[in-house]
Amino acid sequence: MNFFRTAMLLAALTALFMGIGFMIGGASGALIALVVAGGMNLFAYWNSDRMVLSMHGAQEIDARSAPDLYAMVAQLAQRAGLPMPKVYIMDNPQPNAFATGRNPENSAVAVTTGLLQRLDHDEVAGVVAHELAHIANRDTLIMTITATIAGAISMLGNFALFTGGNRNNGGMGLIGTLAMVILAPLAAMLVQMAISRTREYAADNLGAQISGQPLALASALAKISSLAHAIPNDTAEQSPATAHMFIINPLSGERMDNLFSTHPAAENRIAALQQMAGASGRPFLPQGGRGSMPGAGGPWDAAGGPSSGPSGPWDGPAGGAGRRGKPWG
Repeated sequence: MNFFRTAMLLAALTALFMGIGFMIGGASGALIALVVAGGMNLFAYWNSDRMVLSMHGAQEIDARSAPDLYAMVAQLAQRAGLPMPKVYIMDNPQPNAFATGRNPENSAVAVTTGLLQRLDHDEVAGVVAHELAHIANRDTLIMTITATIAGAISMLGNFALFTGGNRNNGGMGLIGTLAMVILAPLAAMLVQMAISRTREYAADNLGAQISGQPLALASALAKISSLAHAIPNDTAEQSPATAHMFIINPLSGERMDNLFSTHPAAENRIAALQQMAGASGRPFLPQGGRGSMPGAGGPWDAAGGPSSGPSGPWDGPAGGAGRRGKPWG
């Protein structure tokens, strides 16, 4: 199913890319666009994960630089039956996270400093489990390739605006060129939406199973959704084609790229997680505080019991440790 979905997505984006090429350069333009799209797909398969991480200034951490976060990811990955992914931190005040990589053996989980500072231990674990679910479902391949080609479609549309399209191909003219410039990026976003909504619900469900605490993930989604509107993510605003990769849409809504959200409504996702917890007989705990559930300790728990709260090199003064060393300063 994932293979078929990936193939359909790539076919749709490649066809759109070729269509823009045809409008710019006729049949030869479409052929060139096909060759370029094929090369981009191949390049994206091998390199898009590194490109996206670099785009967002993510820095890799290890067990020495961020022991608590690294141990949490390792334990959750083991519980999910996944190889240990690389772990990255983005120096960004907006709480958010994404996963990337072409397969589980070559994957990465990236979280922002804002996520580590503003969410508690169980909520961070829920977010990490959600991202590991994307890796397990191989959604990361779809996300990275989509981000690469959607960005290329936007660039081709802008190029058509300056060149005026293919003047020898039926006289597309200024109106046709403007329509293409507007509709091509919107069409690319619609393709992103179609896949993003279903993968987010699936990742929420599997992530809650991995962490064992659906309500902690629900609380995390509520906090991130609220703070994402109040705290801008300048890097994501400059690269909106990567917005669909995050657990919550990082765009402020001030750009046209956010006209159609690539994410389901956070309220609907939270309701689904609450229903999931209710089906297992666990009462909903309001957001704020750790949100731990009796008898439902996560895989990060020490032998002596659950963690007493956030800890690690991301802690600010409120966290007690006050360590703010590398890799985010």
